[in-house]
Amino acid sequence: MTRTSPHPSDGGQMQSSTDEAGTPRQGLGQSMTSRQLTMMGLGSAIGAGLFLGSGAGIQAAGPAVLVSYLLAGTLVIIVMWALGEMAAAHPSSGAFSTYAEKAMGRTAGATIGWLWWLQLVTVIAAEAVGAAALLASVWPVLPSWLLALVFMVVFTAINLMGVKNYGEFEFWFAIIKVAAIVAFLALGAALIFGWLPHAPSPGLSNLFGGDGFAPAGLGGIAAGLLVVIFAFGGTEIVAVAAAETKDPQHSVSRAIKTVVWRILVFYFGSVLVIATVVPWDSEALASPFAAVLSVAAIPGADVAITIIAAFALLSALNANLYGASRMIFSLSQRGEAPALLQRIGLHRVPIAAVLSSVAFGFVATVMELLFPEKVLPVLLSFVGSTCLVVWGMVLTSQLILRRRADREGQDLPMRMRGFPAITCLGLGLLAAILAVGFFSPGTSAQLVSTAVLIAGIAVLNKLFARRRSAVR
Repeated sequence: MTRTSPHPSDGGQMQSSTDEAGTPRQGLGQSMTSRQLTMMGLGSAIGAGLFLGSGAGIQAAGPAVLVSYLLAGTLVIIVMWALGEMAAAHPSSGAFSTYAEKAMGRTAGATIGWLWWLQLVTVIAAEAVGAAALLASVWPVLPSWLLALVFMVVFTAINLMGVKNYGEFEFWFAIIKVAAIVAFLALGAALIFGWLPHAPSPGLSNLFGGDGFAPAGLGGIAAGLLVVIFAFGGTEIVAVAAAETKDPQHSVSRAIKTVVWRILVFYFGSVLVIATVVPWDSEALASPFAAVLSVAAIPGADVAITIIAAFALLSALNANLYGASRMIFSLSQRGEAPALLQRIGLHRVPIAAVLSSVAFGFVATVMELLFPEKVLPVLLSFVGSTCLVVWGMVLTSQLILRRRADREGQDLPMRMRGFPAITCLGLGLLAAILAVGFFSPGTSAQLVSTAVLIAGIAVLNKLFARRRSAVR
């Protein structure tokens, strides 16, 4: 087995050699299809951030959270275009970590890779605990702690079955969520337009009446923006999965374009319905989808949406475990993690990488169940802003690598339009969001915690790099 080597010695180009049969030497399967990749992108992004977090965004900004979604959606589009350009040209299981290494050196690539891995393995635990709590609330047959551990075992097994089986499972899992959201949007439209016989239309009073469209002012929109950014995290898994698709150049381009507009429609449409139907200061927004269905007076609908929300969390858990295992596998290939983690199993799956990724989730899940609401909030406070850092590294890497490619006359299979102005616009939006966050009492501590974590990872990577050089 050899590893890709995006270091100065190869002229900055990604090398991905194959054996005589044309099989990639890195050993990962390449049987994921374009439709699976597309639905995986949806599955990873449509989770707790939409089904639960959208209510928090509305409570922070009022109906003006729609502005937050538009701004965040614009940023997501730019980031995904930039990431898609790099992934189509150089598909790698390390994705943005590999591109950061190519653009800015090994420390930058390793730091962002480990940071993203830590985020995902922490979120995996949160999603297992959250899904268990939701199901236990409507199906109290098993205690939530046992359900959470069962979920961890089941999804570990799914991730060990091979990428083709995993992709098919995630495809149908995501279909359930998409169908539920489409049905919710249709029902919400019927409620708003007064087409439901037993539920009067709320009109537009919740959007513009009472306290107005923006009851918390610009500060509320800024606070809502930070909630929304976290909800959009996960879309970058599409680039990680590109290395295991049959035709990455075509599949990535199609998936990026499809995922972006579908996510925006689903998120913006769902939040528009919720903000129109439910008052922004209602306690019912703790479960926003159930709150809308309760107003619609459809028997059993609130229980159904609770179950679907649990499925959404489990689908995101599945995708995040996949993404975490591939990231640490790539780090191992590049010498930034133990060599054991790059070993491939029978189904061309990095077994050690999967098990190491889920191990942290198991420990965090058990600790959270032993000490409720004490462990995961602390962990999430450190990684809560990770997506901002990852997106910033994506845009910076694309700015550097695109200029390098244009200078060297490279023919890129997918080119981001409006370069470099669009990339700079994305960086400007990110800088503005970070500035607002640092001056917001509710998020400044989280941003500082993430900055401290990044600095610690970077220092450790630098020390290990010097140690490797001394040994050699």
